[in-house]
Amino acid sequence: MTRAYVGLGANLGSREETLREAIVILDRAPGVDVLAVSELRETEPVGPIEQPSFLNGAVELETTLSARGLLDLLLDAERALGRIRGERWGPRVVDLDLLVFGDEAIDEPGLEVPHPRLAERTFALEPLAELAPELVIPGRGRVSDLLAELD
Repeated sequence: MTRAYVGLGANLGSREETLREAIVILDRAPGVDVLAVSELRETEPVGPIEQPSFLNGAVELETTLSARGLLDLLLDAERALGRIRGERWGPRVVDLDLLVFGDEAIDEPGLEVPHPRLAERTFALEPLAELAPELVIPGRGRVSDLLAELD
C-alpha cells in the first residue's frame, strides 16, 4: 500500500457537492481507501484568467494502484463529474491533482510527482498541512516548513 495525497478543487457549479462526489468515487475505487479529508476552503484563483473563487481541499488515501493508475483514476473521475479541459488555469467543474505518491519522485510524460507547483501554492499546502503537517515532500521539504515559507 502506498500513502498518497490528492488535491481537490472546483470553481464552477455546485462546488462542494462535486468535491464530495469525487471523494466517494475515489473511496469506492478498487485498490483505494480514503483515510482522511481536509476541510474545504474558499481560495482565490491563480493565473491570468478572471474567474470565480475556488473551493479547495485535500484527501489522504492508501492505494495499491501505481502512480500512473491513480492518475488515470483521477482523470476518469474528473470526466465522470463533467470536467471538460479548456484553457489552462481556467475555471473548472472539478480538479483532482496527484500531489504526493509515497516517497516517490516521478517525472514522466503526463505525470510529475510531487506536483511541480505544490511548494508554491498555499491553496494546496494548507489542506495538506491539515492532514499531514510533518509529511516530507520528496525533494522539497516538510509541508509545515513549505507553508511557513509562503506566509
